[in-house]
Amino acid sequence: VSAAAFASVDVASDWFDVRRVEPGIFAINQPRQAQEAIAYLVVGSTRALLFDTGIGLVPVRPIVERLTTLPVTVINSHSHFDHVGGNAEFSDVWGTETAFTRDHETGRPHADLASEVASDAFCNGPPSGVDTAAFRSRAWRTTHRFRDGERVDIGGRVLELLHVPGHTPDAVALLDRAHGLLWTGDSYYDATIWLFSPGIDLDAYERSLTRLVALAPSLRRLLPAHNTISEPPARLLETLDAFRALRKGQGVRVRE
Repeated sequence: VSAAAFASVDVASDWFDVRRVEPGIFAINQPRQAQEAIAYLVVGSTRALLFDTGIGLVPVRPIVERLTTLPVTVINSHSHFDHVGGNAEFSDVWGTETAFTRDHETGRPHADLASEVASDAFCNGPPSGVDTAAFRSRAWRTTHRFRDGERVDIGGRVLELLHVPGHTPDAVALLDRAHGLLWTGDSYYDATIWLFSPGIDLDAYERSLTRLVALAPSLRRLLPAHNTISEPPARLLETLDAFRALRKGQGVRVRE
C-alpha cells in the first residue's frame, strides 16, 4: 500500500514524508533517495520505539521529537547503512550480539557509500544544504544487547524482537501480537529482495521466512522497511514459495 493511502503528518520537512499508519504508529519515509527506506515510530504511553533511523543524510531526531515527547529507544531491523544513519542522534540504541552488528557500529566511510549520494540516487536532487561529498555512516554506541524473543513494553503495547537472520546475520523483525502487526525490515518488502551481498545466508533466510510465515494467520498487516508502508500478510507465503522455487532452479510467475 503506497504512502498516499495514509494520512500525512506535517513535520515541517521537505525531505521526510511522515504518515500515520494507525493510532500511535508513524511511518517516516525518505522517498527522494533511491533506497526509499522507511523507519517506524511506535508510541506507547510511557516510551516510544523507533524501528530504524534511515540513511542519515538529514537528522531524523527533530522529526521524532515533533511526533512524541516520550523517551525513545532505537532498534534496527539490521545494521545496513540505510537503516542506521540516524542512530548516532540517540542515546538509547539496542542491538544484537553479533559480530556483524559490532562491525557496523563503527560506521562506514564515504568511499563505501558514494553511489548512494550520486546524482542518479535522488529524485529532485539531494536535500538542500547537505554536502553529499562528506556523507558517511556515523558510528554509534549500543546501550543494550537484546536476545531473540525479548519483549519491550512501551506502555499499552508490548513488542517482541525476533531474530530472523538471512538478509544479514543481525536481521530483526518486530512483532505486535496483540494488534496483529509485523515489521519485517528487509526480510520482506514489495520489490526485489536483496540477497546478493556479504553476510547473506540463504539457508538461514529460508528458516527465518518460514518462521514469519507461521505468524501470518494471526497478522493484520506487514510493515516493510522499503518502498511501501503496508502489505497483506499473505505476501510472506508468496515470497517463501518463490524463494524455494528459485533455489530449485524453477521459474516464478511475477505477481501483477
